[in-house]
Amino acid sequence: MLLTNGISSLEGASGGGLTPWAVIAGNETSDGIGLSGHGTLVEVEDYDYQSAGVAIGIRDRLEISYAHQNFNTNDIGVALGLGKDYAFSQDVIGAKVRLAGDLVYDRMPAVAVGVQYKKNNNGAIVRAVGAKDDEGVDYYASVSRLFLSRSILLSGTVRLTKANQLGILGFGGDKKDAYGVQFEGSAAWQLSRRFAVGGEFRSKPDNLGIAREDDWFDAFAAYALNRHLTATIAYADLGSIATVKGQRGLFLQLQAAF
Repeated sequence: MLLTNGISSLEGASGGGLTPWAVIAGNETSDGIGLSGHGTLVEVEDYDYQSAGVAIGIRDRLEISYAHQNFNTNDIGVALGLGKDYAFSQDVIGAKVRLAGDLVYDRMPAVAVGVQYKKNNNGAIVRAVGAKDDEGVDYYASVSRLFLSRSILLSGTVRLTKANQLGILGFGGDKKDAYGVQFEGSAAWQLSRRFAVGGEFRSKPDNLGIAREDDWFDAFAAYALNRHLTATIAYADLGSIATVKGQRGLFLQLQAAF
């Protein structure tokens, strides 16, 4: 079914834009191998973010993903002492396994667990702002269900993480350097086979004394141009990022899936 593999999250896993779902990338069945690729742009008040990645789905059971992230500080880089247009970058390698259930066809909702290894490429800078490390691992579990008779999708995720702003500002900090439990959720209403609207929430750790970290929210619309291409637009509220409050703007993504 169209849209049931979701889109690509900021870290490359299939699901929503801010959070993974208990679905597997690609359009494969239980006997095949699928593939998806995405390009994502987030433009907020003072920063911009780009990511690109690929994911492989195996027998609708196992997902392997990779995403490369860039976070440009634009003019704020000068105020932070980093220079205009200083960019942080990070690589994320993920794996997800659907343990049980199905998004649509089983009485039990889909249940999946995943892991994401993140390597920040700006180690000296993130340590200078208080991060304890430039690499880390997130662990998460997701439960997702599409109530077909009402065309409503609900998904929830519990994550163990030490990442500051997904890891863009490193891992752990002077305030806290231990894994914390974070909660993420998505709700979507499928208005037609091709078009869905909804919203997401993602709670965040607050490890750095120099830069408060807020929870994230978005409201999105996703449209399946055909079986292989999905376009998504969202209004995202990312709160305070790297000492600058009120970071709100647009999330744009194009995903291809086979």
